[in-house]
Amino acid sequence: MNATVSILAEIPEDLHLSLKGYLGTHPDWDQDRVFCAALSLFLLQHVTTESPDSSHNYRRAARVYLDTLFKHAV
Repeated sequence: MNATVSILAEIPEDLHLSLKGYLGTHPDWDQDRVFCAALSLFLLQHVTTESPDSSHNYRRAARVYLDTLFKHAV
């Protein structure tokens, strides 16, 4: 199945303010990095690894999550 993914999301104001505060105190992070970390962690927590495809997707999400967390500012 080919799914199309397009992300344009509105978030609650409280979450927006929290994100803005976090980014203001963590200059090595940006909005895209936070969203990648959050989305990949969500997928890691909610994936089933019963099929080869889902197992492969789990590994890809894990790689993105770890790369995002340990990315160092250049």
